[in-house]
Amino acid sequence: MNIFSNPEWISQYDYPFETIDQVPQSIFDEINTRLDQRISQKPLVSIVIVAFNEEINILRTISSLSAMNTTIPFDIIAVNNNSTDRTQETIDKLHIRGFFQPVQGCGPARQLGQEQATGHYILLADADCLYPPNWLNEMIAVLQQPGVVCAYGQYSFIAPPAIPRWRFALHEALKNGIAELRYIKRPYLNAYGMSMGYLREAGLKVGYTTKNIRGEDGRLCFDMMQYGRVVPMKIHSARVWTAPRTILQEGTLWHGLRVRINKELKRVFSNFTSHPPHDTKASIN
Repeated sequence: MNIFSNPEWISQYDYPFETIDQVPQSIFDEINTRLDQRISQKPLVSIVIVAFNEEINILRTISSLSAMNTTIPFDIIAVNNNSTDRTQETIDKLHIRGFFQPVQGCGPARQLGQEQATGHYILLADADCLYPPNWLNEMIAVLQQPGVVCAYGQYSFIAPPAIPRWRFALHEALKNGIAELRYIKRPYLNAYGMSMGYLREAGLKVGYTTKNIRGEDGRLCFDMMQYGRVVPMKIHSARVWTAPRTILQEGTLWHGLRVRINKELKRVFSNFTSHPPHDTKASIN
């Protein structure tokens, strides 16, 4: 486990650019060469990415996905969710399928993505994450188990130079422990769009919420449970890596950790009971 340092493989995607104008054409050429070698016209898997103002981050994400070590045919769909920066220009310069969703929200954007997808399976990816070469293989290995309708993976934080990596590892250990409790009765609470896969047919049957509210991924997962099991993918080397901006948005890492611990303590006993049926498209978080 990467307790004291970030994994070495992510450094190759640490592009030092802030705008698309700074990206040399050679970078796009390298990524597109890999994409041309891997993207299939008859995919078994469609990777759907939603992007809102991620003109450089999505370049890093697509670059990591273009290096998948797999023989499984797949394609990549990027949905620009009404970005106000130059995300669309980045998408247009890459050899992937791109769409525009003017309705704000991950739910509407992912709904468009799954409607445009042609793969039997859908893997959700976020436009600010990095994906290890075995991610696709390990996610599909779980999804192909009998009776499984949805799979979710784990994730780790990329430690910036100013914060030791072990501090994030502590947070992740606590988060993984909570995930084990959730799995007993409420596994859908562990299904995050940064690393989640499901049967496209089931996803289309239940559909995403069309409102701009959080938790569209878990809501979809909850509704798909009528069609099969929700199972975790626990291969450590296939963990997704993401920047820590969500946990640091409340201030320091320690403060963010305390906020999350307090939140989980208040609802810890709910993990032992099933959530009653409800309208996931309209419920309040």
